[in-house]
Amino acid sequence: MNRIAAMAVLVSASMAFTAGCTTKKSVNAQITPVMNKVNELDDMTAKTNRDIKDLDTRTTQGVNDVNTRLAGVEQKTTSASAQADQAQQLANNTAHGVDVLQTRVANLDNYHPIAETSVKFGFNKATLDKKARADLDQLVQQTANNKNYIVQVEGGTDSVGSADYNYQLSQHRAAAVVQYLAEQHGIPAHRIYVIGLGKDKPVAENRDSHGRAENRRVDVRIMTNTVADQNAPTTAQQ
Repeated sequence: MNRIAAMAVLVSASMAFTAGCTTKKSVNAQITPVMNKVNELDDMTAKTNRDIKDLDTRTTQGVNDVNTRLAGVEQKTTSASAQADQAQQLANNTAHGVDVLQTRVANLDNYHPIAETSVKFGFNKATLDKKARADLDQLVQQTANNKNYIVQVEGGTDSVGSADYNYQLSQHRAAAVVQYLAEQHGIPAHRIYVIGLGKDKPVAENRDSHGRAENRRVDVRIMTNTVADQNAPTTAQQ
C-alpha cells in the first residue's frame, strides 16, 4: 500500500510539473507576437516623429524662403514704381517743352534779334578759344533780364575742303557754342536753334586768309518775341 501511494504521489507531481511547463510555453507563445507588435509600433512612432520634425524644418525653411522672395519682390516693385514716377515726370516735362517749342515756332515771325555776336575758330578747328568764350559771356550778360527769348546759332566755314566736310565742321562749331551756353549759363536746349551752313553763307570773300578767317565763325543771336515784350508790363503789374 505504501509503495502504491508513493508511486501515485510521484506520478501526480510529474503530471503537475509537465502541466506547468506547458502553460509557461503557451504564455510565452502568446506574449512574443504582442511584444514584437509593440516594438514595431515604437519604431513606427519614432519614424513618424522624425518625419514630422523633418517636415517642420522644411516648412520653416520654405516659409523663410517665401518671405525673402516676397521682400525682394516688394523692393523691386517699389523701385519700379519710383522709376515709373520719374519716367512720367520726364514725359510731362518733355510734353511741356514741346508745347512751349510749338508756341515759339508758331510765333517765329514775331521774333527779332536784341543782341548778337560772332565767335571765330582756327583753321579746321571746332573748339572755343578764350576770346570766343568771353564774347559769349558778354552776349548772355546783355540779355540777362529777358525771359522770352530763343538763341539762334549758325555755324559757318571757309571754302577749303568739300561741301560735306565743311557742313559737318560747321555743325561741330555750332555744337561747341551750344554746349558752352548750356554748361556755363544754364540755357536749356529747347531755347536754342542750331543751323549748320557749311561754306554756303560766307560773310567775306574766301580769296585771302583774312576773308577765310572771317568765314570760320559761329553767329549767335539772342531773339525775343515782340508779342511777349508787349505783354511783359501787364504781367509785371499783375
